[in-house]
Amino acid sequence: MSPETVAVRVLVTGVGAIIGQGVVKSLRQLPGVHIVGLDRDRQAFGRHACDAFQVKPQMAETDPAYERFLQELLEREAIDLVLPGIEQDVFHFDACRELFASAGVAVALNDSRLISLARDKWRLHQALLEAGLPAIPSSRSTDWEQVQAQLGPAPLLCKPRRGSGGRGQALVEDEDDLRYQARKQGDDFMLQRLIGSADEEYTVGLFGYGDGESSRPAILQRTLGPGGATWCARSIAGDPLIESACEALTTHFRPVGPTNYQFRKADGRAWLLEINPRLSASVSLRAALGCNEAAMSIDYFCHGQRPALAEWRAARCSRYIEDHIEYL
Repeated sequence: MSPETVAVRVLVTGVGAIIGQGVVKSLRQLPGVHIVGLDRDRQAFGRHACDAFQVKPQMAETDPAYERFLQELLEREAIDLVLPGIEQDVFHFDACRELFASAGVAVALNDSRLISLARDKWRLHQALLEAGLPAIPSSRSTDWEQVQAQLGPAPLLCKPRRGSGGRGQALVEDEDDLRYQARKQGDDFMLQRLIGSADEEYTVGLFGYGDGESSRPAILQRTLGPGGATWCARSIAGDPLIESACEALTTHFRPVGPTNYQFRKADGRAWLLEINPRLSASVSLRAALGCNEAAMSIDYFCHGQRPALAEWRAARCSRYIEDHIEYL
């Protein structure tokens, strides 16, 4: 792509991971976008889809040398927008927003309060209760009788307070399981009632405007695969329960930019599983069906426009494993 045809230069981090690769794939739908990929793995597959690739140095993000590296990268590549493709970068970039502001570079970050809240599922649970929003019954008690009184009979779900993608989750069947998980998880320990079934799980993408309003939600009914990412999905044209839940959550939490709500439906309600205040693993699926959150981020963070969901195609989606071979 010649310099004359480039309209915006975007840095995508974590292009070796599924979200980063999905973001690059979404950007490839757009004309005039120059994509710079960043990843700690110099062999990251996503580098092949980018116009330029930079290896992330082997140092902690808190190291002052990393901040200098990032500043130099932004300046050298004349970056207009940064799209974090891994959760760790969302947390780090949120803590150093002034770096991007001083460089005059836009970064697709959600509201700081929501980023912090969604990072801790117990705090999010408490915030839902305080707001009068539906919350899955949860507990941090290690007393078996008290837990059963609060949450109902086993099996119960033990999940880390801080984590994503289903990592560290386990079923608790009895008092021995409870004691084991409490010791294993430590301060991260929390329990929830099992809600609904796996075939009634939904992942929803929307674009928040920061004032309690958002684009129309793009709803996928999904099946999880390895690593907790969406493996198969079916787009839903409209669902009053989920749409109503999204509206209530958005009105209260006021997200900014790409936001992912995950639900299970049961007992005539859409129950929130978690909020990912960022681009999520199903970003490329949504882009293929008409909800391109990478394009929306350019509109909002670079041009100050409120992006809307123009269309949402009916489809069944599935992911598959492909090989990439470089002959030597």
